[in-house]
Amino acid sequence: MAGPKSQWPSLSVTLAFVSLSATTVISRESQFTRLFEFLYLHLFSIKIHIISYINTYRNTCVHCLCDAAVYSWSRKSKSKSVSINGEASKKIEELEASLKDALENCAAERKGRIRAQQALRETLRKPSDKIESTSYPMAPIAVVHSCFSTRNGTPRQPLLVPLAKASLICDPTRVPQASLEGLEGYSHCWIIYVFHLNTDLDKLWKQPSQSKIKAKVRVPSLNGERIGVFATRSPHRPCPIGLTVAKVEAVHGNTVLLSGVDLVDGTPVLDIKPYLPYCDNIQGATVPDWVKVDNVLAVASVNFSEGFSSSLADCWSPVEKKSLYPCPDEFQSLIRQVLSWDIRSMSQRSRPHQPSGRTEAQTRSDNDVGKLLNDSWRAEKSCQEDGALENGGELVSSSLASDVVYHLILEGLDVSYRIDSDSNVLVECVTVA
Repeated sequence: MAGPKSQWPSLSVTLAFVSLSATTVISRESQFTRLFEFLYLHLFSIKIHIISYINTYRNTCVHCLCDAAVYSWSRKSKSKSVSINGEASKKIEELEASLKDALENCAAERKGRIRAQQALRETLRKPSDKIESTSYPMAPIAVVHSCFSTRNGTPRQPLLVPLAKASLICDPTRVPQASLEGLEGYSHCWIIYVFHLNTDLDKLWKQPSQSKIKAKVRVPSLNGERIGVFATRSPHRPCPIGLTVAKVEAVHGNTVLLSGVDLVDGTPVLDIKPYLPYCDNIQGATVPDWVKVDNVLAVASVNFSEGFSSSLADCWSPVEKKSLYPCPDEFQSLIRQVLSWDIRSMSQRSRPHQPSGRTEAQTRSDNDVGKLLNDSWRAEKSCQEDGALENGGELVSSSLASDVVYHLILEGLDVSYRIDSDSNVLVECVTVA
């Protein structure tokens, strides 16, 4: 595009021509009108040239300014892009260095943790004179609320009393509710627990060096014959941990409802595991002959007195809200199942009964002492202390045996019953314990 200076020659020529023409026309007054029109037309043409020049100059300036702006913006953009790319590259390098350091720290921590675990296992493998240095303290995860208020009457083995109910309540501060999800899909579960009512428990755990472990215990099924503790399920063990199986009735929140239990009320639970028939039910497993005899402690019959139902109805109101049983009839069925086995200790079965002249209060006092000293299904300790089997071991006549009143505590209710020498049980009444 031509610049403004290229228009000046044509403008000068035009002005000169106008001047010459004006002189000629003025000398001719007759042509004044034509001159005026001529000047008018040429002035208009000049105006048009001037306007065209001004527009051309302005457009040229605008284009120059635009070119300059575009060039300046391009240079700034390139400079800014170079700056941004430099900052991004620097940031990427910093992040990569930080990631590398983090990975190195994780690897170092993992190696250190593995070395610490290996050192701990190696230390535990080494023999130690102190049991405390190799102990594994465990806190219970749950507690059992059972129908068996005391050890007396608690079944010797699981599933012997199908109506024996219990609720296993997990500690919500240690066991999330979601931990029990899926357990309801199993029919049975294993329960690992602590024999918390052992009289030597504190001494065994807190002062192990001063406690002596008895290698043999008396077995009820063998009428008190001694046998190695690890060949029995006696609660008096070097480590008083029990294992039982129970039927899973339902799971509600952090509570598991069980049946067929052999757990006393308040039993602390260490773990719960599902029962797997394909691996827990071992085909072809063998046991000693004395274990095969399952009817040694079975009684001949269980009957209820005429006034038992009325006494149970009178006592049912105080315990109904907390009971695991919906009605007195089912509770009575529980009593029948529990007493269908001779729950007396070996000393009670073998010791001569007191004469019929003794009062029931005296009898009950003796039984209360017996309940504190004897476990109906774990009475090995008391038998060792009282030497009952050395007293002849002869049973007395039916008339003397039927005079003894025994007591069974279930859900806070005291059930009184008698048993004769022919193993016939008569349940007399029930009172609030």
